[in-house]
Amino acid sequence: MEWLNTLLQGVLLGGLYAMFAVGLSLMFGIMRLVNIAHGDFIVLASYLALMVVNHLGFSPLASLSIVVPLMFVFGYLLQRLLLNRTLGTDILPPLLVTFGLSIIVQNVLLECFSADSQKLSQGDLEVASVGIGSLNVGVMPLIVFGSALLIIGGLQLLFYKTSLGRAFRATSDDQHTARLMGVNNAHIFGLAMALAMAVVSIAGVFLAIRTSFDPTVGPARLLYGFEAVIIGGLGSLWGTLAGGVILGVAQTLGAKIDPGWQILAGHLVFLLILVLRPRGLFPRSVD
Repeated sequence: MEWLNTLLQGVLLGGLYAMFAVGLSLMFGIMRLVNIAHGDFIVLASYLALMVVNHLGFSPLASLSIVVPLMFVFGYLLQRLLLNRTLGTDILPPLLVTFGLSIIVQNVLLECFSADSQKLSQGDLEVASVGIGSLNVGVMPLIVFGSALLIIGGLQLLFYKTSLGRAFRATSDDQHTARLMGVNNAHIFGLAMALAMAVVSIAGVFLAIRTSFDPTVGPARLLYGFEAVIIGGLGSLWGTLAGGVILGVAQTLGAKIDPGWQILAGHLVFLLILVLRPRGLFPRSVD
């Protein structure tokens, strides 16, 4: 029963990792943009939630009503004013610019909030649990996993059932042809980054509730997100969820065997899948 509980906890943890990864999958799938600052934006959202909680008296979950719109607008402006200028056939400029953004965000957060660890408390909800058979499952992990399902399902509907989704897919497949058909690529890229930042903000708030954070933890979140995306398959949203779950399960099983194996087990599983399936388990078809 202990191993079953460990497996379940890994699946639920995978929901958080999937939310780390969805923004990366969106940006790469639509713009072929690899955002090195992605993890730092997750932490930035955590600190925005901290300010909302401390200064406005909101609960961490209620702070999403302010943090999500702010990050949505921030993402759109960042893409339109800066990142669109770096896109092209050479992948180096966006890598360098987002690497610079990562350093800037970390140092600004250090200057404003110091290096002290912070954490958001959701009160009784953090320790609440529900019984599933003979297992007790935390309510917050269930909320996080359910949110991941809703977000990925909503994005899937957006991409395949709306005109905006068709514009996203057309731009992803062939930017030049889409522009000839009247699609404003710069605006589409801005909306893609805005959606990615909205998901990032939700992940950042859940991260702040789950564990302590400080200005330097962004690169580790970026690494988990990258691993989940690669495991699931580039450009595949449901594959990203599968990748997050596989990574979460690997980490919890590794920690069950030996606490020192928690992070290493996830990296080893990632390496194994990368060797056996370089395009991931569920890659998006490009034919």
